[in-house]
Amino acid sequence: MKISLLFTGKTEAPWLKEGIQVYSKRLMRYIPFELIECPIPKKWASLPPQQRMEKEGQLQLERMLQHDLCILLDEKGTAWDSEGLARFLEERMNRSTKSLLMVVGGPWGFSPEVRKAAHMKWSLSPMTFSHQMIRLFLVEQLYRAFAIIRNEPYHNP
Repeated sequence: MKISLLFTGKTEAPWLKEGIQVYSKRLMRYIPFELIECPIPKKWASLPPQQRMEKEGQLQLERMLQHDLCILLDEKGTAWDSEGLARFLEERMNRSTKSLLMVVGGPWGFSPEVRKAAHMKWSLSPMTFSHQMIRLFLVEQLYRAFAIIRNEPYHNP
């Protein structure tokens, strides 16, 4: 199975970039993993929020169609604990899921078309975090899940 993380725009803060790189590298010891950055469209800042969400949705949909399972990170999605995430990933690998795409939306949320095309919606927390911070949290949790699957000491319940 290959896992991809799709997001819009560059990760701005150097400390977030570094953290994402650290956990991405660790994660790739277990499974093929890639970060997919959708570029911000030209004249993005001059568009009203609804049009930004629609344009972002078009970019997301293009990539979602290329994957077996698409999961949106959404504050209203299903919440997992780390062990539950590990069980889910292990089950998907056992089912021979070829590609799993996790999508982090921008500050205006997901377009209705993207919501409809997704297979699942997950929440990392009932709290609201910036879409850039969620990237780091998700990659760390994926790494933690694989450490749990491999019964490695990173995760100490």
